[in-house]
This record gives sequence, C-alpha cells and structure tokens, in this order.
Amino acid sequence: SCKVFYAKDPLKIVHARGQYMFDEKGEKYLDCINNVAHVGHSHPYVIKAATKQMELLNTNSRFLHDNLVQYAQRLTATLPEKLSVCYLVNSGSEANDLALRLARQYRGHQDVITLE
Repeated sequence: SCKVFYAKDPLKIVHARGQYMFDEKGEKYLDCINNVAHVGHSHPYVIKAATKQMELLNTNSRFLHDNLVQYAQRLTATLPEKLSVCYLVNSGSEANDLALRLARQYRGHQDVITLE
C-alpha cells in the first residue's frame, strides 16, 4: 500500500528538525511531504505552546473552550467581512467533507472535480 512513496526500501525516519527529517543511519532528507512548511519540525515556539496547552487540556474541538472562540475571533479579524465564520474541525478529512457539503448546499450541484 505504500509503493507510491517507497519504490525500493522504505525510509525509517527517527527524528526531524526544521525542514529536515533524519533516518536511522543519520541521512538527512528535505521534508516536502508533511505539513511542516509553516514552522518546520521541532520548532521551539510551537513545542512551548503545545506543552503549555497540553498541561492545561489535551482534547480536540468537539468540546467548548474559550480558546476556540478567541482563536476564531483573532483569525476572522484578519479576513474580509465575507469570511467571518469559522468552522473548527478535527482532521483534514473532516475539513474536506465539510467543504464539499457547504459547496453543494451553496451551489446546489453534486458534481466535484479533483486533481491528482
């Protein structure tokens, strides 16, 4: 099932820092696949913020919390008025599902075009 990524031997990645991942032999790989383009792996600010949050509460957005409201307000304050609603979801799959349902409701069409 992983032939797309591993034509020969699979990589065994053991740690990462910044934009690089390292295998068990110490080989360095530029990470162009994972969602690290914004801050990279092991960013000290992100680690500090995540640790602080996990010391307080470690759950997803299915429960109410003031931080969710504050984040949505800060985010929408940077966007045009037409983009004044936030939907906080738990995963990329959930986000894609919601986007499709919203688009279908808005346009009234069921067809979808995707790129591979």
